[in-house]
Amino acid sequence: QVQLVESGGGSVEAGGSLRLSCVASGRIFSIIAMAWYRQAPGKQRELVAAIGSVGSTNYAESVKGRFTISRDYAKNTVYLQMNSLKPEDTAVYYCYADLRSSSYWGQGTQVTVSS
Repeated sequence: QVQLVESGGGSVEAGGSLRLSCVASGRIFSIIAMAWYRQAPGKQRELVAAIGSVGSTNYAESVKGRFTISRDYAKNTVYLQMNSLKPEDTAVYYCYADLRSSSYWGQGTQVTVSS
C-alpha cells in the first residue's frame, strides 16, 4: 500500500506561482509513475502532469510551458511547480501513484486563482 500526502495549495492572484508537494510512504519502491490530476467544480478529473520512473514527463496542453513536474527520490516526494497561474487553473489538485497492479490517490489540495 502507498500513502500520499499533498501540501502547498492556496489562493493566489492570476500570474502568481505555487508549488505543490506530494510525499509518498509505504511501498514506494513499487511506484512506476506519479502524476498530478485536478478537478474543477462540475468538471471531470483531468491529468495535469505525469513523471515516469526514468524521468520522462507528460503535460496537459493547457499547462505546457507554465507547470513543471519533478521527483525527488531521496525525499520520496513529487512536486508540481505552477507558474503564470490563470483563473482556469482553479481546482482541487490530486497526487496519483501508479504501481501497475494498483494505484493510489492523495486527499487533494485546493488551488484558487483569482483574476
